[in-house]
Amino acid sequence: MNIRENEDILIGKIKYTNVWPVFHYFEASRLPLPASLVTEVPSRLNRRMLEHTLGLSPVSSFSYGHGSEELLLLPDLSVSTDGPVHSILVFSRKPLKEIRNGTFALTNTSATSVNLLKIIMERAYEGKPTYWDSEPVLEKMMEDSDAALLIGDHAIQASWKDHGYIVTDLGEVWREWTGYGMTFAVWAVQRSLAEQYPEFVSAVCEAFQTSKARSLSNLKPLADEAMTQIGGTASYWNHYFHNLRYDFPERRQAGLALYFAYARELGLLDHEVRMNIWNDNKLMRVKE
Repeated sequence: MNIRENEDILIGKIKYTNVWPVFHYFEASRLPLPASLVTEVPSRLNRRMLEHTLGLSPVSSFSYGHGSEELLLLPDLSVSTDGPVHSILVFSRKPLKEIRNGTFALTNTSATSVNLLKIIMERAYEGKPTYWDSEPVLEKMMEDSDAALLIGDHAIQASWKDHGYIVTDLGEVWREWTGYGMTFAVWAVQRSLAEQYPEFVSAVCEAFQTSKARSLSNLKPLADEAMTQIGGTASYWNHYFHNLRYDFPERRQAGLALYFAYARELGLLDHEVRMNIWNDNKLMRVKE
Protein backbone atom coordinates (compact mmCIF):
# COMPACT_ATOMS: atom_id res chain seq x y z
CA MET A 1 0.00 0.00 0.00
CA ASN A 2 1.34 3.43 -0.95
CA ILE A 3 -0.84 6.21 0.45
CA ARG A 4 2.11 8.60 0.66
CA GLU A 5 4.12 10.62 -1.80
CA ASN A 6 7.38 12.21 -0.61
CA GLU A 7 6.23 11.35 2.92
CA ASP A 8 2.95 13.26 2.48
CA ILE A 9 -0.29 11.41 3.23
CA LEU A 10 -2.43 11.79 0.11
CA ILE A 11 -5.95 13.19 0.45
CA GLY A 12 -8.32 13.07 -2.52
CA LYS A 13 -10.50 15.96 -3.67
CA ILE A 14 -13.30 15.59 -6.23
CA LYS A 15 -12.85 17.83 -9.26
CA TYR A 16 -16.44 19.11 -9.08
CA THR A 17 -18.17 22.03 -7.39
CA ASN A 18 -20.39 19.77 -5.28
CA VAL A 19 -17.62 19.20 -2.71
CA TRP A 20 -16.43 22.80 -2.52
CA PRO A 21 -17.98 23.66 0.87
CA VAL A 22 -16.05 20.84 2.56
CA PHE A 23 -12.75 21.80 0.91
CA HIS A 24 -12.92 25.59 0.44
CA TYR A 25 -11.29 26.40 3.79
CA PHE A 26 -9.52 23.07 4.25
CA GLU A 27 -5.75 23.51 4.53
CA ALA A 28 -3.66 20.35 4.34
CA SER A 29 -0.61 22.30 5.51
CA ARG A 30 -2.20 22.77 8.95
CA LEU A 31 -2.68 19.06 9.66
CA PRO A 32 -0.48 17.35 12.30
CA LEU A 33 1.26 15.16 9.66
CA PRO A 34 2.50 16.14 6.19
CA ALA A 35 -0.35 15.81 3.70
CA SER A 36 -1.21 16.96 0.19
CA LEU A 37 -4.33 17.04 -2.00
CA VAL A 38 -4.89 14.99 -5.14
CA THR A 39 -7.66 16.55 -7.29
CA GLU A 40 -9.34 14.21 -9.79
CA VAL A 41 -12.75 13.21 -11.17
CA PRO A 42 -14.63 10.75 -8.94
CA SER A 43 -13.81 7.65 -11.02
CA ARG A 44 -10.07 8.17 -10.61
CA LEU A 45 -10.30 8.87 -6.89
CA ASN A 46 -12.51 5.80 -6.51
CA ARG A 47 -9.93 3.64 -8.27
CA ARG A 48 -7.05 5.01 -6.20
CA MET A 49 -8.89 4.43 -2.93
CA LEU A 50 -9.64 0.84 -3.96
CA GLU A 51 -6.00 0.41 -5.00
CA HIS A 52 -4.87 1.86 -1.64
CA THR A 53 -2.88 4.70 -3.22
CA LEU A 54 -4.84 7.42 -1.39
CA GLY A 55 -5.14 7.70 2.37
CA LEU A 56 -8.59 9.25 2.49
CA SER A 57 -10.93 10.90 0.04
CA PRO A 58 -14.51 11.61 -0.89
CA VAL A 59 -15.60 8.63 -2.99
CA SER A 60 -18.69 7.69 -4.94
CA SER A 61 -21.07 5.90 -2.59
CA PHE A 62 -21.04 2.84 -4.85
CA SER A 63 -17.25 2.62 -4.65
CA TYR A 64 -17.40 2.76 -0.87
CA GLY A 65 -19.81 -0.17 -1.04
CA HIS A 66 -17.39 -2.04 -3.30
CA GLY A 67 -14.45 -1.55 -0.93
CA SER A 68 -16.31 -1.29 2.38
CA GLU A 69 -14.37 -4.08 4.08
CA GLU A 70 -11.16 -2.02 3.99
CA LEU A 71 -12.62 1.49 4.22
CA LEU A 72 -14.24 3.45 7.03
CA LEU A 73 -16.67 6.35 6.66
CA LEU A 74 -15.78 9.73 8.12
CA PRO A 75 -18.64 10.96 10.33
CA ASP A 76 -21.28 13.48 9.25
CA LEU A 77 -19.90 14.02 5.74
CA SER A 78 -21.61 13.28 2.44
CA VAL A 79 -22.85 14.82 -0.77
CA SER A 80 -26.58 14.14 -0.64
CA THR A 81 -29.95 15.59 -1.57
CA ASP A 82 -33.51 15.19 -0.35
CA GLY A 83 -34.83 15.49 -3.90
CA PRO A 84 -33.46 17.11 -7.08
CA VAL A 85 -29.66 17.30 -7.17
CA HIS A 86 -29.32 19.44 -10.36
CA SER A 87 -26.03 17.76 -11.33
CA ILE A 88 -26.98 14.09 -11.89
CA LEU A 89 -29.02 14.42 -15.06
CA VAL A 90 -30.30 12.21 -17.88
CA PHE A 91 -30.88 13.91 -21.25
CA SER A 92 -33.33 12.17 -23.57
CA ARG A 93 -35.67 12.73 -26.50
CA LYS A 94 -38.53 10.86 -24.79
CA PRO A 95 -39.51 10.26 -21.12
CA LEU A 96 -37.45 7.51 -19.49
CA LYS A 97 -40.44 5.18 -19.11
CA GLU A 98 -40.90 5.21 -22.87
CA ILE A 99 -37.28 4.24 -23.56
CA ARG A 100 -36.83 1.75 -20.74
CA ASN A 101 -35.44 -0.80 -23.23
CA GLY A 102 -33.42 1.76 -25.18
CA THR A 103 -29.74 2.65 -25.47
CA PHE A 104 -28.14 4.79 -22.73
CA ALA A 105 -24.79 6.52 -22.94
CA LEU A 106 -23.11 6.63 -19.52
CA THR A 107 -20.56 9.13 -18.29
CA ASN A 108 -17.20 7.53 -17.51
CA THR A 109 -16.50 9.87 -14.58
CA SER A 110 -18.42 8.24 -11.71
CA ALA A 111 -19.95 5.03 -10.38
CA THR A 112 -22.80 5.89 -8.00
CA SER A 113 -24.85 7.75 -10.60
CA VAL A 114 -24.31 5.12 -13.30
CA ASN A 115 -25.58 2.39 -11.01
CA LEU A 116 -28.40 4.58 -9.69
CA LEU A 117 -29.60 4.93 -13.29
CA LYS A 118 -29.44 1.15 -13.75
CA ILE A 119 -31.43 0.60 -10.53
CA ILE A 120 -34.10 3.11 -11.58
CA MET A 121 -34.41 1.80 -15.15
CA GLU A 122 -34.45 -1.88 -14.20
CA ARG A 123 -36.38 -1.75 -10.90
CA ALA A 124 -38.56 1.37 -10.94
CA TYR A 125 -39.33 1.26 -14.69
CA GLU A 126 -38.90 -2.53 -15.18
CA GLY A 127 -36.78 -2.02 -18.29
CA LYS A 128 -33.68 -3.63 -19.73
CA PRO A 129 -31.65 -0.93 -21.48
CA THR A 130 -28.38 -1.31 -23.34
CA TYR A 131 -25.56 0.77 -21.83
CA TRP A 132 -22.28 2.06 -23.19
CA ASP A 133 -19.55 4.21 -21.64
CA SER A 134 -18.59 7.57 -23.09
CA GLU A 135 -16.58 10.68 -22.50
CA PRO A 136 -18.94 13.30 -21.00
CA VAL A 137 -19.77 15.13 -24.24
CA LEU A 138 -23.54 15.35 -24.70
CA GLU A 139 -23.60 15.77 -28.49
CA LYS A 140 -21.37 12.74 -29.01
CA MET A 141 -23.28 10.66 -26.46
CA MET A 142 -26.64 11.31 -28.14
CA GLU A 143 -25.52 10.47 -31.70
CA ASP A 144 -26.45 6.79 -31.35
CA SER A 145 -28.32 6.78 -28.03
CA ASP A 146 -31.82 7.34 -26.69
CA ALA A 147 -30.48 9.02 -23.56
CA ALA A 148 -27.26 10.22 -21.95
CA LEU A 149 -26.22 10.45 -18.29
CA LEU A 150 -24.02 13.37 -17.23
CA ILE A 151 -22.88 14.27 -13.73
CA GLY A 152 -21.20 17.12 -11.91
CA ASP A 153 -20.18 20.28 -13.70
CA HIS A 154 -20.66 18.62 -17.11
CA ALA A 155 -24.33 18.07 -16.25
CA ILE A 156 -24.76 21.59 -14.92
CA GLN A 157 -23.31 23.23 -18.02
CA ALA A 158 -25.33 20.98 -20.34
CA SER A 159 -28.54 21.85 -18.45
CA TRP A 160 -28.03 25.54 -19.30
CA LYS A 161 -28.05 24.91 -23.06
CA ASP A 162 -31.06 25.05 -25.36
CA HIS A 163 -30.68 21.54 -26.82
CA GLY A 164 -34.32 20.50 -26.76
CA TYR A 165 -33.80 17.33 -24.71
CA ILE A 166 -35.95 16.24 -21.78
CA VAL A 167 -33.84 16.58 -18.61
CA THR A 168 -34.51 14.08 -15.82
CA ASP A 169 -32.98 14.60 -12.37
CA LEU A 170 -32.12 11.20 -10.84
CA GLY A 171 -32.17 12.60 -7.30
CA GLU A 172 -35.78 13.61 -7.84
CA VAL A 173 -36.75 10.24 -9.36
CA TRP A 174 -35.13 8.33 -6.47
CA ARG A 175 -36.98 10.45 -3.90
CA GLU A 176 -40.34 10.02 -5.61
CA TRP A 177 -39.82 6.27 -5.95
CA THR A 178 -38.36 5.39 -2.54
CA GLY A 179 -39.26 8.29 -0.26
CA TYR A 180 -35.57 8.66 0.65
CA GLY A 181 -32.97 11.22 -0.23
CA MET A 182 -29.93 10.01 -2.18
CA THR A 183 -26.32 10.05 -1.02
CA PHE A 184 -24.03 10.35 -4.02
CA ALA A 185 -20.65 10.57 -2.27
CA VAL A 186 -19.19 9.86 1.16
CA TRP A 187 -15.82 10.55 2.75
CA ALA A 188 -13.77 7.42 3.42
CA VAL A 189 -10.43 6.60 5.02
CA GLN A 190 -8.29 3.52 4.66
CA ARG A 191 -8.91 1.36 7.74
CA SER A 192 -5.16 0.84 8.12
CA LEU A 193 -4.49 4.61 8.16
CA ALA A 194 -7.20 5.23 10.74
CA GLU A 195 -5.76 2.53 12.98
CA GLN A 196 -2.18 3.80 12.65
CA TYR A 197 -2.83 7.55 12.85
CA PRO A 198 -6.10 8.19 14.72
CA GLU A 199 -5.02 11.69 15.81
CA PHE A 200 -4.38 12.64 12.18
CA VAL A 201 -7.77 11.35 11.05
CA SER A 202 -9.44 13.22 13.90
CA ALA A 203 -7.71 16.44 12.81
CA VAL A 204 -8.81 15.89 9.21
CA CYS A 205 -12.42 15.36 10.29
CA GLU A 206 -12.35 18.53 12.37
CA ALA A 207 -10.85 20.53 9.49
CA PHE A 208 -13.50 19.28 7.07
CA GLN A 209 -16.32 20.12 9.49
CA THR A 210 -14.89 23.60 10.10
CA SER A 211 -14.65 24.28 6.36
CA LYS A 212 -18.18 22.98 5.80
CA ALA A 213 -19.68 25.15 8.53
CA ARG A 214 -17.81 28.27 7.45
CA SER A 215 -18.71 27.77 3.77
CA LEU A 216 -22.40 27.18 4.39
CA SER A 217 -22.62 30.24 6.66
CA ASN A 218 -21.60 32.45 3.73
CA LEU A 219 -21.86 31.02 0.22
CA LYS A 220 -20.82 34.19 -1.61
CA PRO A 221 -17.11 33.24 -1.98
CA LEU A 222 -18.08 29.84 -3.42
CA ALA A 223 -20.68 31.31 -5.76
CA ASP A 224 -18.21 33.94 -6.98
CA GLU A 225 -15.58 31.28 -7.68
CA ALA A 226 -18.10 29.04 -9.45
CA MET A 227 -19.22 31.91 -11.70
CA THR A 228 -15.60 32.63 -12.59
CA GLN A 229 -14.64 29.02 -13.32
CA ILE A 230 -17.85 27.61 -14.78
CA GLY A 231 -20.31 30.41 -15.50
CA GLY A 232 -23.88 30.86 -14.37
CA THR A 233 -25.33 33.35 -11.93
CA ALA A 234 -24.99 34.00 -8.22
CA SER A 235 -28.61 32.98 -7.67
CA TYR A 236 -28.05 29.66 -9.47
CA TRP A 237 -25.01 28.76 -7.36
CA ASN A 238 -26.59 29.89 -4.10
CA HIS A 239 -29.56 27.63 -4.81
CA TYR A 240 -27.27 24.78 -5.91
CA PHE A 241 -25.16 24.79 -2.74
CA HIS A 242 -28.18 25.39 -0.47
CA ASN A 243 -29.93 22.41 -2.06
CA LEU A 244 -27.10 19.95 -1.39
CA ARG A 245 -26.80 18.22 1.98
CA TYR A 246 -23.36 17.60 3.47
CA ASP A 247 -24.37 15.72 6.63
CA PHE A 248 -24.98 11.98 7.08
CA PRO A 249 -27.70 11.37 9.71
CA GLU A 250 -29.55 8.09 10.23
CA ARG A 251 -32.25 8.70 7.61
CA ARG A 252 -29.61 9.42 4.98
CA GLN A 253 -27.80 6.26 6.02
CA ALA A 254 -31.03 4.30 5.59
CA GLY A 255 -31.49 5.67 2.07
CA LEU A 256 -27.96 4.65 1.14
CA ALA A 257 -28.48 1.19 2.67
CA LEU A 258 -31.51 0.76 0.36
CA TYR A 259 -29.40 1.78 -2.64
CA PHE A 260 -26.79 -0.84 -1.69
CA ALA A 261 -29.52 -3.47 -1.32
CA TYR A 262 -30.86 -2.76 -4.83
CA ALA A 263 -27.32 -2.79 -6.22
CA ARG A 264 -26.75 -6.23 -4.75
CA GLU A 265 -30.09 -7.49 -6.08
CA LEU A 266 -29.04 -6.48 -9.58
CA GLY A 267 -25.61 -8.09 -9.22
CA LEU A 268 -23.82 -4.73 -9.28
CA LEU A 269 -22.32 -5.53 -5.86
CA ASP A 270 -21.28 -9.03 -4.88
CA HIS A 271 -21.54 -8.66 -1.09
CA GLU A 272 -23.67 -7.10 1.62
CA VAL A 273 -22.35 -3.65 2.52
CA ARG A 274 -21.65 -2.87 6.16
CA MET A 275 -21.30 0.86 6.76
CA ASN A 276 -18.77 1.47 9.52
CA ILE A 277 -18.26 5.05 10.68
CA TRP A 278 -14.93 6.07 12.21
CA ASN A 279 -15.14 8.01 15.46
CA ASP A 280 -12.04 8.69 17.57
CA ASN A 281 -10.62 5.28 16.71
CA LYS A 282 -13.87 3.55 17.66
CA LEU A 283 -16.25 2.13 15.07
CA MET A 284 -19.95 2.90 14.89
CA ARG A 285 -21.93 0.54 12.70
CA VAL A 286 -24.85 2.09 10.86
CA LYS A 287 -28.15 0.74 12.15
CA GLU A 288 -29.58 -1.82 9.76
